[in-house]
Amino acid sequence: MTVAPTVRPLDGIRILDAATFIAGPFTTAILGEFGAEVIKIEQPGAGDPFRRFGTPTERGDSLAFLSEARNKRSVTLDLRQPAGARIFRELAARSQVVCENFRPGTMERWGLGWSDLRVVNPALVMLRVSGYGQDGPYADRPGFARIAHAVGGLTHLAGMPDGPPVTPGSTSLGDYMSGLFGAVGVLMALRHAERTGEGQEIDIALYESVFRVLDEIAPRYARDGTVRGREGAGTLNACPHGHFPCGDGAWVAIACTSDKMFARLVEVMGRLDLLPRYATAADRLADRATVDGLVQAWTRTMPRDEVVRVCTDGHVPCGPVNTIADIFADPHVAARGNLVEVLAEGLGPLTLPNVLPRLSATPGRIDHPGPVLGADTDAVLAEVLGVSEHERAVLRADGVI
Repeated sequence: MTVAPTVRPLDGIRILDAATFIAGPFTTAILGEFGAEVIKIEQPGAGDPFRRFGTPTERGDSLAFLSEARNKRSVTLDLRQPAGARIFRELAARSQVVCENFRPGTMERWGLGWSDLRVVNPALVMLRVSGYGQDGPYADRPGFARIAHAVGGLTHLAGMPDGPPVTPGSTSLGDYMSGLFGAVGVLMALRHAERTGEGQEIDIALYESVFRVLDEIAPRYARDGTVRGREGAGTLNACPHGHFPCGDGAWVAIACTSDKMFARLVEVMGRLDLLPRYATAADRLADRATVDGLVQAWTRTMPRDEVVRVCTDGHVPCGPVNTIADIFADPHVAARGNLVEVLAEGLGPLTLPNVLPRLSATPGRIDHPGPVLGADTDAVLAEVLGVSEHERAVLRADGVI
């Protein structure tokens, strides 16, 4: 992988990350990889609850936190206290971005809402992530990714046709999607602020991020009233297009989204006799169970790696259904540098997913995993605000930091 240069595209951008758990913090983690100084604001003594979510380490912080709080500086600050809110406003005046994901109205109660912060910094960009958005009849409801999957329409689609709705892969998928939308929004807002000097508020609801990625579900319902249901391992739009068992007990994914792809598949299967009957997608979809069964019978005759090899040689889209152990052993993953080892304070080497996206001239990097709670409080307050050692001692005694 190309060695990252000293200068990164977001150098000089300071972000106050007052968000917890995943969605907002994922936005700031991405931006931090590309040079933004991310100051993670955490409750004194407790910190982000995400520190205790997932597999705990000897340090007390979870592996999930160490991964997703990468490159951040940790500052403890009680925003509920007037002195804490005052310090936050002073930091916001010297920052370009604020990120928060409290329930709507919370920041306003502390005097830290959009209308408050824009007074001290008219060019400020404020990212606000919540379950249902800043307005609307559900705005006050608590939200998590699992709820967003359900409300946004994804959970209804996940599972076998005759079974219950299931978790769509990861319980945190909606958080990560919202974090990506958040990163896009922040970058666009920063561009606008750069040109005009005018900041803005970015309002992201978790369920909206989920709903946005469900392809034709909305126009199809509006057009003809179709309510798409669970499709299991396949899809109603293409066939064969799903997951198929192999002779060694492993699975592969095969995607035939066109008649040309199906022609290639039956050729590698040695079943060109199927072409006249199943030449078109409509023919195959009308008898999907039979077609899928024929492909399944074929994949069962070989181990997974052989199925992948035969399909790949025949230009048929096919890939292994990987476990994390498979991913760690995959030579392509190694060649692309998708895993990176970094040193974690008090823990030693830690393997994390590497930086995305990959920029050729100004790539991002992971400088360190998630920080120890409050590790940077003194340094940030002294460097950014000029708070003296005596003042910090008073703030600490009062429980503000």
